[in-house]
Amino acid sequence: MGNNKQINENVLQGNGRFVQLAPHIRSKDTVTNIMRDVIIALIPAILGSIYFFGMGVIGIYLTSIIFCVASEYIFQRATKKEVQIKDLSAVVTGILLAMNVPANTPFWMVAGGSIFAMVFVKECFGGIGGNFVNPALAARAMLMASWPDLMTNYSPPGGLVDGVAYATPLSIIKDGSNLDALPSLSQMFIGDVGGVIGETSAILLLVGALYLVVRKVIDWKVPLIYIVVTAVMLPILGLPTDLIAYEILGGGLILGACFMATDYSSTPATQKGKIIFAVGCGILTAIMRIHGNMAEGVSYSILLMNVATPVIDRFTKTKAYGEAD
Repeated sequence: MGNNKQINENVLQGNGRFVQLAPHIRSKDTVTNIMRDVIIALIPAILGSIYFFGMGVIGIYLTSIIFCVASEYIFQRATKKEVQIKDLSAVVTGILLAMNVPANTPFWMVAGGSIFAMVFVKECFGGIGGNFVNPALAARAMLMASWPDLMTNYSPPGGLVDGVAYATPLSIIKDGSNLDALPSLSQMFIGDVGGVIGETSAILLLVGALYLVVRKVIDWKVPLIYIVVTAVMLPILGLPTDLIAYEILGGGLILGACFMATDYSSTPATQKGKIIFAVGCGILTAIMRIHGNMAEGVSYSILLMNVATPVIDRFTKTKAYGEAD
């Protein structure tokens, strides 16, 4: 009887390790390996941003990464939690936050956004896997709400213009009065346009996304559905069809769809839930771009769907293995 009781325990302890009962799923995936793949995937866009916006953006990347890693380390030591900076998740957040700000953003703003992302969005909710919204996007939203003029003071590629904000393709479309000023689609595909430093080059972002798909880090259906739904909804809401390609290539749609709407901890766990999430992001993005006050809507769309993720998971969860009807 004693042996049977031991076998029937939900959790067995042996050799100093806790082991759950079968079935077991073995995988070589670790948080560190996944984050390393994401960093590798972002390298083309990082190099592209340096090429288009100048060496000054290196300071933005370094500031964001250093303050993300340092604030996570300090918080975890202060709260006597296990220090987890080696998992590289703070580095990924730092890179993504840097990619979401203009090239002339003051370093103190980048530092403040990094601390907000790591401490108030991530660590206060339990650390990695506990945050219910994407930390980098939440930090961008905070910076946009606090310093909107600085966060929309975009620079043209090739250098800064003293005290003059550059009109991005999306802002030109939103204004609607000077569509002749739009760059060519080839320029937008390559990234030779103004905007935040990490979102302008569609080709470099897609190269990185393809790497993640091949490595099976992300599900290709999520970014594809997000982008397609946005493209379908925009003309339904009144956008001229000849401007659809500009809306897809412009702004943060590709960056958000490929690298933020695929975040593990703040998106649904089930396949059906992921599809609902992507569709919702696409619809909200189109609505915000057409009917909102700002030309962009990707960040807020993903954040809103992040908040809806627990509800989506609740209604799309599958039955546990062996559970009876």
